[in-house]
Amino acid sequence: MLNYEKNWILVCMKTTSIIASVLSLLAPNLVMAAAAEGMQDFTGHWTGIVCIILFVLAYALVISEETIHLRKSKPVMVAAGLIWVLVAIAYIGVGDTHTASTIIRHNLLEYGELFLFLLAAMTYINAMDERGVFDVLRAWLVNKGFSLKSIYWITGALAFVISPIADNLTTALLMATVIMAVGGKYKTFVAMGCINIVVAANAGGAFSPFGDITTLMVWQKGKVEFTQFFVLIIPSIINWVIPAFIMSLKIPDQQPEAMNERVELQHGALFVVGLFAVTIFMAVSFHNFFHLPPVIGMMTGLGLLKLFGYYLNRRDRYFPHPADDDLGDTALSIETSDQGGYDARHTMHYNIFKSLERAEWDTLMFFYGIILCVGGLGALGYLAKVSEIFYIDLGTTYANILVGVVSALLDNIPVMFAVLAMDPSMNLGQWLLVTLTAGVGGSMLSIGSAAGVAVMGQARGIYTFVAHLKWSWAIALGYAASIAAHMFLNKHLF
Repeated sequence: MLNYEKNWILVCMKTTSIIASVLSLLAPNLVMAAAAEGMQDFTGHWTGIVCIILFVLAYALVISEETIHLRKSKPVMVAAGLIWVLVAIAYIGVGDTHTASTIIRHNLLEYGELFLFLLAAMTYINAMDERGVFDVLRAWLVNKGFSLKSIYWITGALAFVISPIADNLTTALLMATVIMAVGGKYKTFVAMGCINIVVAANAGGAFSPFGDITTLMVWQKGKVEFTQFFVLIIPSIINWVIPAFIMSLKIPDQQPEAMNERVELQHGALFVVGLFAVTIFMAVSFHNFFHLPPVIGMMTGLGLLKLFGYYLNRRDRYFPHPADDDLGDTALSIETSDQGGYDARHTMHYNIFKSLERAEWDTLMFFYGIILCVGGLGALGYLAKVSEIFYIDLGTTYANILVGVVSALLDNIPVMFAVLAMDPSMNLGQWLLVTLTAGVGGSMLSIGSAAGVAVMGQARGIYTFVAHLKWSWAIALGYAASIAAHMFLNKHLF
């Protein structure tokens, strides 16, 4: 089947599931909070119907990003603005000029905290990349001469271990470069290795607030404390190991061609890693001990990184590197300058703002659009109407399991934001269950998580939607087993 046809079949699948799944997961917390302020039901009003159409069309464009090459942030940002204009029109029509403003300000506060937290984390990851931390790790793996099967298990294990700290997207991209460098002509190995990495990165990110956007949102909302996430470690391991073992039976135990790649850490690399650890500690401490938002700790840590960047910049000016020592371009290239009378060809000046500049701005703007779109639909009353179907009629456990399935079809970020907005009455065990399912459910399809989508772009033509789909049954087995493990091991939390 042609890639074009496959992508548009996928668009149709997701579009038809939007109303049934997204809206059914979206939230009465926002609804009830605004109800006291006079929020009304506009689900039968023409503005409500138009908003649904706008959201479906915008998300269809997001889904087809790989086909039409339109950045995902653009349609949802436009849709968010139009939806809120319609929300305001609906409320003004009944003489209410305050409720829409109150709700959207609440949404903007939610987004502001998430935006600044992610910006600080992305800047640290980019700084470590620029200092060569990830390049050294990749070179070590490539040069060791492991067999294909060993590389398969090592990259999967590293993806699982690194993603709780560096996030699943960054980890998946890093490990995928290793698979592609070693795999070479073994296309089947590259495809299966990428699947393994995506599953492992998503599973590893499910038991840490820093491992995925969904866990970060749950932590910032105060639904699960920092240390309580760690009870999901064993279920997360099970989620990865079961499909990894099944797929490993098809991995040839061959020795790839030897490689010799030399990469060195740049000055201050380990110090940046240490600063990142201190920043994480501050984010947790500010939240647990001072009852402040974790983002305050992250931004304070970003300030420390900026101060260290000043030191690196001054050092580079007084101790210029010879051109022969240039390590080449990394994902984040450092700035060259001829300020201060130095020859730019022989001086490499570190600039922390390059790390800020190279943050995933499209992703950050996508979050803005999604949060405001979902909030707008909630303000119109759609979320309150259908939330009862999931968390009352269907039941909390089944609803939370279904969240993971919907995440694979749609994307876990809007789904988790919707659940948090709904704020159903759940015990700790159930909040951990929905955290687990939203985090790992996206692994069942290549387009179900940011890690999968990114790796598809990196291993274009080899790791594809269809290649991943062939092993979805094995990943689904791991998904079911991880849920069972959580409900058995952590039954005292339910």
